[in-house]
Amino acid sequence: MAAIIEWRLAGEMERRRLLARGGTAAPDPELVKSVTDLVQRVRLRGDEALAEALDRFHCVKAGLRVGAAELEAAGGELDDTLKEAVRMSIAQVRAFNETALARSHWRVERDGVTVGELVRPIESAGLYVPCGKGSFPSVLIMLATPALVAGVGRIALVVPPCVDGRVDPAVLFAAHELGLTEVYRSNGPAGIAALACGTATIPAVRKLVGPGSPAVSVAMAAAQRLGCVVETGFGPTDLMIVCDGSADPRLLAADLLNEAEYGFDSAAVLVGTDRQVLERAAAELAAQIDELPGPRRDYAEKSVRGNGGIVLVGSAEEAMAVANAYAPEHLQLAVAEPEAWLPLVRHAGAVLLGQWTTPAASNFAIGTPATLPTTGFAKVTSGVSVHTYLTRIPVAQLDKDAFWRLAPTIIALAEHEDFPAHAATVTVRQN
Repeated sequence: MAAIIEWRLAGEMERRRLLARGGTAAPDPELVKSVTDLVQRVRLRGDEALAEALDRFHCVKAGLRVGAAELEAAGGELDDTLKEAVRMSIAQVRAFNETALARSHWRVERDGVTVGELVRPIESAGLYVPCGKGSFPSVLIMLATPALVAGVGRIALVVPPCVDGRVDPAVLFAAHELGLTEVYRSNGPAGIAALACGTATIPAVRKLVGPGSPAVSVAMAAAQRLGCVVETGFGPTDLMIVCDGSADPRLLAADLLNEAEYGFDSAAVLVGTDRQVLERAAAELAAQIDELPGPRRDYAEKSVRGNGGIVLVGSAEEAMAVANAYAPEHLQLAVAEPEAWLPLVRHAGAVLLGQWTTPAASNFAIGTPATLPTTGFAKVTSGVSVHTYLTRIPVAQLDKDAFWRLAPTIIALAEHEDFPAHAATVTVRQN
């Protein structure tokens, strides 16, 4: 059973361990060198280096591009229940992002000054969907659907092959349902390098989006240095549940394990104001972890006891202070009146209100972004949505009276900054 940490009595080292998800370290220098060298090989040798990486890391000699026939055939390998789940998930994500897009354009007028913003899609995006610890069609849905809603002109997808050399049929089915045709089978870091640099088979894109392993994160950083914009902050998953005395301990444990089962680098934290609820949740956690199959059981054990924990706090304010310092990827408010706690949220990738709004529902079915900033990046960035694939263009218009009302401001700042041509745009209109 996980020990309960009383936050006001916890030492600095214990607090730091929890907030750092067990002690997140910088990338291994050897990994950085290895991946950087691979990126350079792809930059210099293109498809040849991609084929070598496929053979070396995946023992696969298949072609890089996934053909139309393979995309169309993928659905035949899946049962109808899964296919309907993929379709429903796409519909939910599309609905959320269409609403967000509709509210992105705006314009207001006051005293002759009209201002607003146009939003326009970026010209191309490269998406990366991992395939190591499992099959992740939901990741593709969360990455690609907002890009399609935004109207991105070109979308290229890179997916590592499965052990048999084929690309995951569930991911291919999702791609086919979304209408994606540019799909590549590639080692992750090598494929990211190709999307950033361009090769004979994989033309370069302007922006890269997608989560992945430490090696993928290093490749993304290298791609950024090569001039490709990278959406950052998608590392190992983490979840924090904040609860009060009304929470069901059995549900707390089940929802906490939702993120804990992803891998050894995941983190799951339970913060509560009621000791009895936390003690019962701890007992439930121990029992439910034991019921998981390996390796999920080992992942969950490390995620909760090594990288996460159970924290007792004295008030709602203290609970949310811990949550905001942690800046979780997913924040579930398992409290009697979650709306009353919501104003206290400052940093989170997504907020889930109440115990019916589960992390699994968020990941698969609600439609809100589920590729979210992890490891504290929620303090500075947001999840993948239609806004990820848009540029915002300010628009302004002045009538004559508004121009002359602003003219003294223009002249004063122009003269202070020694820009006579700026000032002349006012004085020339006085004649």
